[in-house]
Amino acid sequence: MNYEEVLKSVSIEYKNILGDNLFGIYVHGSIALGCFNFDKSDIDYIVVVNKPLTEEIKLKLMNVTIELNKQAPSKGLEMSIVLKKYCTKFIYPTPFELHFSNMHLGWYNSDSKDYCKNMNGFDKDLAAQFTIIKNSGIVLYGLPINEVFAEVSKEDYLDSIKNDISEAKSEIYENPMYIILNLCRVLAYVRNNLILSKEKGGEWGLYNLDKCYHKIINDALYSYKTNEIVKVDEEEAKRFCDYAEKYKLAWFLIKIN
Repeated sequence: MNYEEVLKSVSIEYKNILGDNLFGIYVHGSIALGCFNFDKSDIDYIVVVNKPLTEEIKLKLMNVTIELNKQAPSKGLEMSIVLKKYCTKFIYPTPFELHFSNMHLGWYNSDSKDYCKNMNGFDKDLAAQFTIIKNSGIVLYGLPINEVFAEVSKEDYLDSIKNDISEAKSEIYENPMYIILNLCRVLAYVRNNLILSKEKGGEWGLYNLDKCYHKIINDALYSYKTNEIVKVDEEEAKRFCDYAEKYKLAWFLIKIN
């Protein structure tokens, strides 16, 4: 099943369960950015509801989501359910009613009632997801995006992705392609307010970052396009992580002063 069919099923099933409480469903991530790859990407969407969900409704939604997840790419579905009031008047970090991704599948399978009771709270990642929706999101169901989602400040967006930078040094050797291209995306946003896919972020980096970083960016892009594992020079990778960290810190200092 392709992602269009999965999302069509999401829309139909969620409407049936939520009824008038469903306000909208909005797609973000690789699909919205035009770089979906069935072997590498998940299907990302935000569900907006008018009022809080009961545990009974959450369980029904999760049962449907788990079944649809079996038809999704290997990375699966990633969804969050958020009250409309937190979309139209954004607060950070953002409260959520329910969340699911493959990393939580074990918890749900072991105790679905506990999952539905306790999978809620506040999520900084929603700032980044709302930003992608605001810039290039897709309406699966509901009102136009500009009528639903308020602007997310640059400070909140950067804070929501700060772990992508702060943890880069420790993770770049295990997953160099992801970390290098993700750092390029962050730098493209800091410099030019651009919301880019990993591939487009890497291409931006080749045109806009110092030539000394071009080799590892080219290697990462090659790995992304071919699925071949790339080994990076440790010192070169460390310098690139330091560069990204200093560039982001410099931006914050400018804003403060």
